[in-house]
Amino acid sequence: MIATLNNPQTTSLRLAGKRVISVVYSSYPSDPRPRRAAEALVRHGANVEVICLKERDDELQRETFNGVHITRIPLKRRRAGKLSYIYQYGTMILRAGIILAYRTIRNRFDIVHIHNMPDILVFSALIPKLFGAKVILDLHDPMPELMMAIFGLAETSRTVRLLKIFEKWSLAFADRVVTTNEAFSKIFSSRSCAPEKITIIMNSPDEEIFSDREAAKPVPGQANNGRRFVIMYHGSLVERHGLDLAVKALATLRDLIPQAQLRIFGNRTPYLDQVLTFGRKSGMSEAIEYLGPKDLEQIAAAIRNCDVGIIPNRKSRFTELNLPTRIFEFLSQGKPVIAPRTPGILDYFTPNELLLFELGNAEDLAMRIAYAFKHPEETVELIERGQEIYRRHKWSVERLRFVSLVENLLSATKRSAVYRS
Repeated sequence: MIATLNNPQTTSLRLAGKRVISVVYSSYPSDPRPRRAAEALVRHGANVEVICLKERDDELQRETFNGVHITRIPLKRRRAGKLSYIYQYGTMILRAGIILAYRTIRNRFDIVHIHNMPDILVFSALIPKLFGAKVILDLHDPMPELMMAIFGLAETSRTVRLLKIFEKWSLAFADRVVTTNEAFSKIFSSRSCAPEKITIIMNSPDEEIFSDREAAKPVPGQANNGRRFVIMYHGSLVERHGLDLAVKALATLRDLIPQAQLRIFGNRTPYLDQVLTFGRKSGMSEAIEYLGPKDLEQIAAAIRNCDVGIIPNRKSRFTELNLPTRIFEFLSQGKPVIAPRTPGILDYFTPNELLLFELGNAEDLAMRIAYAFKHPEETVELIERGQEIYRRHKWSVERLRFVSLVENLLSATKRSAVYRS
C-alpha cells in the first residue's frame, strides 16, 4: 500500500537528499511519536525509512506510508516476565542491527533515530555510527522507573541498578538525546547525561489528525435530559494506567449520573479482562463499553463524541513523572481532561486548566467527574485555559524544534568534515 501526506503544510526542503532511518520496538504507523517524527523529516525533504515490528498477519513486510518506507521484522510484543523481555529486546537489537549494517554498506545514512524501549536498542546503530551517521536516542520513557512500575521493583534492586547502567551507556553512545517532558529531562541529566545534550520534543498530537476545535458551549438543561454522559479512556490497558480506578469511580457515580458511560479504547489485555469482570460483578455492564483498538483518526473522532477524558493513573514513580499525550489530544478537540496531580503534569498545567485528582484515588477521581457533569459552564472555561497551554506546544512548534535538531547535527558533521580536510 502506498499513501501520501494529506494537505501538507508549506515547508522548505531543508533536509533534501538526507537519508534517515528510524528503529522502533513497536508497530508503525500506529505508534504516534515515531510516526510524527518520520513524517516531519519527509515533509522537509529527507528520505526516511522505519524499521519496526510486524505484529499482525495482515501487515506487509515492506510498504510506503505517507512517504515513509517501512521494513517490518516479524516479531510480536508479549507482556510477560523479565526473561521474555530480555529475549524480545535481544532479538530486536540483533535483527535491526543486521538490517542497519546491510543498508549502511549499500548506502550510508546521515541520521539514525532510535526510539526506546529498550534504551540499548541504540547499539543497533553501531555500524552506521562507525560510518559517520549521527545517532539520536529518543527516550519516550525512563526505563528504570517504568520497569519499577511494571514489576513492582524497588529502586535499590539489582535489575533497576542494571537498567540505570544500560541507560548511562546508551546516552553516552548517542550523539543527541530527545525526551518528552521536563521531568524526564531532569531525571536523565541528574544521573547520566549532560543537560546540553538533551532536547525536549513534546508528545503533541498531529494537528492534521487532531485539528483544533473549540469547546462546545453547554445547552441549558442538557446535562439532565437523559442523554449519555460519555467518559472516555484510550491508551495501553495495563495496571499502572488505572482503568480499574475509573470503573470504581463510575460505580460511586451511578446514583448521581445514572446515564454515565465509560468508553474504553485499546488493545485487549488480561488486565482489561479483570476490569471488565469486576464491572459485570458490580452490575455495571451496560455502563461500560469496550470498543477495541483504533487508529489515530478514529481516536480523534471518538474524542469528539465524548464529554470528558480521563487519565486514571495508579501511583508509581513512573506515573509521577509522566505527561500523557492524551491530555493534549483531549484538549485539542475541546474536551475537558481529568488527570492526576503529579510533578510531570504540574510542570505544564495548573488546576486552572485541568481537573486534577489525587494520583491513584478513585474517590477523588469520581468527584472530578461529578464536577464536569454538574458544572458545564465552568468546565468550558477550564478547557479554554487548558487549550492555551496546549497551543504553546502544538506539533507545528515541536516539529520545527525537532527538524532544527536534525539540521544542527548534520551541520556539525559537515563542519567536522571540513575541519579534518
